[in-house]
Amino acid sequence: MKIVIIGTAYPFRGGIASFNERMAIELINQGHDVIIYTFTLQYPSVLFPGKTQYSDDPKPENLKIIPLINSINPFNWIKSGLKIRREKADIIITKFWIPFMGPALGTILRIAKNKNTKNISVIDNIIPHEERIGDKLLAQYYVNAIDKFIVMSSSVKEDMKLFTTKKPVLLIPHPIYDNYGEILDKKAAAEYLRIDPNGKYVMFFGFIRDYKGLDLLLEAMADNRIQQAGIKCIVAGEYYGNKDKYDSLIKKLGIESSLILKTEFISNNEVKYYFSAADLIVQPYKSATQSGISQLAYHFEKPMVVTNVGGLPEIVENGKSGYVV
Repeated sequence: MKIVIIGTAYPFRGGIASFNERMAIELINQGHDVIIYTFTLQYPSVLFPGKTQYSDDPKPENLKIIPLINSINPFNWIKSGLKIRREKADIIITKFWIPFMGPALGTILRIAKNKNTKNISVIDNIIPHEERIGDKLLAQYYVNAIDKFIVMSSSVKEDMKLFTTKKPVLLIPHPIYDNYGEILDKKAAAEYLRIDPNGKYVMFFGFIRDYKGLDLLLEAMADNRIQQAGIKCIVAGEYYGNKDKYDSLIKKLGIESSLILKTEFISNNEVKYYFSAADLIVQPYKSATQSGISQLAYHFEKPMVVTNVGGLPEIVENGKSGYVV
């Protein structure tokens, strides 16, 4: 089949780009003809909380990735839709994670669809973690352009009922990432990160946003039992929020010596070092749907502690692969 994927991919960075690229590779391996149309402009810089949207990693091999879409230019949406329509795709796949993308993707999909095309969406979140006025309208506009949906947690499947009850919604658990390298010896990983190879490490990994609850983990690190056990916390990820708030909390708690702060974007080729050095992955989220971090932990065979929110309890079997608290 001819399959078009519309969404984040190289030269952009992050979990969504990795997901789309890995999905494309698997579809190609199954014999399909696959092309990815990505963004020329994903987010305006004024709306992007990180340092850069772009990857330092090499371009993925054997993938056809074409920058095309400007997320804020309606004239570009029409042009992009017409170009993709000429591909005569059997299936167009889009990933949806934020209502901001609803107008661009929804318009492109309406134009790109031929009579034999099926528009399929992989939904990360249909209701965003940090809601804003108008989110539901933007998401609904996108939903109306889709024929079938794939969700990766029961909580998102339930949320979809607010937007459609007639279209098919298939639950498929988030796949385990296998494109971040093999498991390394802890000593070698720790030496690469220049930390004590004999240390005991819990790790918070990923973009630091308020809903992910890093403040809860920092407060836990101040517990006397944690201090006496000599456990340290690796915080690996870029701030997507108020850094000063966390700095102030760390100082107030007096836990500077218990933290290893690697608060920058972690490139794909370095992910294996962090997960291989850590003993336990902690996801203290205040809200969640599902998380790619959990799937990374599974790949690197690390136990997890997750909060009992959203789809996280579906991913982590309490008492076996980790603990749900």
